[in-house]
Amino acid sequence: MPTLSDLAVRHTALDDADLEWMHSLVSDWQLLADLSFADLILWIPLKDGSGWVAIAQMRPTTGPTVYHDDIVGMIAAKGERPLLETAWNERRICREGDPDWSSGVPVREETIPVRRADHFLGVIQRSTNLSSARTPSRLELTYLQSASDLAQMVAEGRFPFSGAEPILVRSPRVGDGLLRLDRAGRVTYASPNALSAYRRLGLTADLVGAELGRTTATLCYSDEPINENLMIVASGREPRETEVESGGTVVQLRAIPLIVGGGRIGALVLIRDVTELRRRERELMTKDATIREIHHRVKNNLQTVAALLRLQARRLRLPEGREALEEAVRRVGSIAIVHETLSHTPEEQVDFDDIADRVIAMTGEVAAPETQVVPRRVGSFGVLRSEIATPLAMVLTELLQNAVQHGLAQRQGKLQVIVSRGGERLDVIVSDNGSGLPEDFDLDQTTSLGLQIVRTLVVGELSGRLAIEPRQGGGTEVSLSIPLPAA
Repeated sequence: MPTLSDLAVRHTALDDADLEWMHSLVSDWQLLADLSFADLILWIPLKDGSGWVAIAQMRPTTGPTVYHDDIVGMIAAKGERPLLETAWNERRICREGDPDWSSGVPVREETIPVRRADHFLGVIQRSTNLSSARTPSRLELTYLQSASDLAQMVAEGRFPFSGAEPILVRSPRVGDGLLRLDRAGRVTYASPNALSAYRRLGLTADLVGAELGRTTATLCYSDEPINENLMIVASGREPRETEVESGGTVVQLRAIPLIVGGGRIGALVLIRDVTELRRRERELMTKDATIREIHHRVKNNLQTVAALLRLQARRLRLPEGREALEEAVRRVGSIAIVHETLSHTPEEQVDFDDIADRVIAMTGEVAAPETQVVPRRVGSFGVLRSEIATPLAMVLTELLQNAVQHGLAQRQGKLQVIVSRGGERLDVIVSDNGSGLPEDFDLDQTTSLGLQIVRTLVVGELSGRLAIEPRQGGGTEVSLSIPLPAA
């Protein structure tokens, strides 16, 4: 299905500012659909003036839908939908006409012109399914009156709010709880869910007739300075969001000022009890902090082990033993680098480019001065999960160290780590232009501890493929192909 931007660019004459206004409207018009108990379709005039194109659609969560099929992308010829023409030409909300029975159910059609600043951009078609019509309750009457006020704000260019903070994905919805305030910030209507949320905050009196800001502050800030943002939201003066907490209950508030005819007539305050959500978030934060601390301690322990091995190597007189311990120090160090990176991230994923660069730099530092080898990376590893990053760091350490000690020993040359990443695989080539492989080299029969470690990690732990071949033009080329788990 084409997006709003695609349709607008292809069929309409909207400029960038107009398109941004449409995105703001569509991101928040679920509120209007739910208060209206109606479907909304956003129609924009075609650039050639021959008709209309539907660029967005919203169904209500508070009532039955009219359109079970998607309307987005539909073209309506000029004159085919007269209510659109009336709202557009007369610049007013159009409610004329009898219910439409063409679909088998009675549908009331209304049209609302969409305005930004001093010009009009399109028309919202509001379609209400009347098949379940009944005597409206106080809640429904309040919803409908609020919807009428919001529709008038759309027609006057006052909704969505220009320059307001972006609405959060988890912002309260109409069904979570709704309060209607008058100009003085007093509650004129409280939905059952909204009243229940305030009961959990500790309210014992009736909420209707109370000044919401003062009441909320009394419940939540008895011994603390009052949050200024709370007073602004609870009075409905500005379109903002805030949270209040009392007695272990956390309630989210969102204010929508109602500005009709140039003056503020009141406000809507949407309310949502987010106690369980915040409790789970705190548990996750505690868990993440614990995991990071574990990685930090593992890194410290590995560094301690590496320091002990380094001290032991200095005391050995046998060159072979000293070299073996120094290789062990580098292997432990490569694992410590991964845990150090994990200790700074809230997730069990790391940007492996940073780890690879540190491993490559470590290899360059231990290379003999006469070789003048400066390894470098080509391509990006990207973000990898920790269970891949740890063995891969060890593999890179072994391959780079092996190239420096054997392929490029006592000579100048190039050492590259070439990376390419597809959707499901990571391919790595460690290439040098050194002395090359022995004539009788066999990976399966090699006695090199480093290559045995590489083979075990790549094939056994990472379920990948490993190949070591002569490089074209001289040298050695080691190829790794590792499967990546689905995101």
